[in-house]
Amino acid sequence: MRTGIAVEEARRLVLDGIAPLPPETVTVPGALGRVLAVAVTAGRTLPPADCSAMDGYALRAADLAGATRAAARELALAFEVAAGASAPRALRPGEAARIFTGAPLPEGADSVVMQEDTEAAGARVRFFAAPGPGEHVRAAGEDVRAGETVLEPGTRLGPPHVGVLASLGRSFVRVHRRPRVAILSGGDELVEPDEDVAGGRIVASNAWSLAAACTEAGALATQLGIARDTPRDLERSLRAGLASDVLVSSAGVSVGDHDHVRPVLEKLGCRLVFWGVEMKPGYPVTFGRFEEGTGPLVFALPGNPVSALVTFEQFVRPALLRLAGRRTLARPVLRARLGETLRKKAGRCHFVRVTLARESEGFVARSTGNQSSGVLRSLALAHGLLVFPAEATELAAGSAADVQVLVADVLAGPEPV
Repeated sequence: MRTGIAVEEARRLVLDGIAPLPPETVTVPGALGRVLAVAVTAGRTLPPADCSAMDGYALRAADLAGATRAAARELALAFEVAAGASAPRALRPGEAARIFTGAPLPEGADSVVMQEDTEAAGARVRFFAAPGPGEHVRAAGEDVRAGETVLEPGTRLGPPHVGVLASLGRSFVRVHRRPRVAILSGGDELVEPDEDVAGGRIVASNAWSLAAACTEAGALATQLGIARDTPRDLERSLRAGLASDVLVSSAGVSVGDHDHVRPVLEKLGCRLVFWGVEMKPGYPVTFGRFEEGTGPLVFALPGNPVSALVTFEQFVRPALLRLAGRRTLARPVLRARLGETLRKKAGRCHFVRVTLARESEGFVARSTGNQSSGVLRSLALAHGLLVFPAEATELAAGSAADVQVLVADVLAGPEPV
């Protein structure tokens, strides 16, 4: 087991060997946010034929050569083509057909003049513009051609993808299964939110925040409850999570007399990969694996609430995204100027909770205040985590630093007028 390793090495050790979970079939509306497991090939051409891009008149462009508002041209009105219908016959030279958006062009027509550039006059139509061939026409197959690969595996499905799948006549799609995460809290001092906190008891808030973080990452979280500070109770609780894809415990991974998580995990057959990462908050984080197919990935996170969430961000979240088939595993990172000077001792990478403000020369990062690992509100107020490199001792006001963006809304521009 490795100890006292750098954040980057710990992240690499976590991600090495993790493959996306097997696919499952879901409904297309239920696939939003999921990751495509197999390529989608078009079984039809879209649009299936040349069609009008707007309401107007279909015709031969050559019949209106030179037409302007001052020198209008007239054509005979032959027939009408509604959306969803088809033309009764081919269009002859010198004729125009009334056509509506989405309707197929009649044979013989090669362009459409929008209604605003025309004037109906009984059985004839006056035109005040000369279109070019193909103007206001959606060509057959301009969107999709039958047999074409439309969506590649690894695509995270958003609203446009759902629309494409529906237009191809697909009601179901194959996506990677969502990771199942079992979450365990440990400690004699912990109680559920609705229980009495007298006598120094503490609400087991980590289970709630970690479950929320799993849900935000697209995973399915199950809480295993609170294990007491005995090897027997801890083993019983951990066994309940062995059928999951990922097992996350909070507390009990340090070196105190009641920190039993590591020995119990080893007893259950988990091979501990590392304990202790040179970071603050969150040094005593543990990662382990069972033999392939025999158990979940295991993360034993520190008990302090900020430490638990920061270590989740750095190690658990990327693992969940890879299991779900995602290609991008990191949060957005932006370069921000510091609004104040930050100092620390060399040796550990600090993740500083900061707010971000868009100013004239870019984003400015400022600490949310007390950086104690027990002050969860400081993380609730944060827009991101500023990365204070391990060997650096000072980041001066006005200097630049990388910030992992936790709240994507902060990247949005000004509200539209």
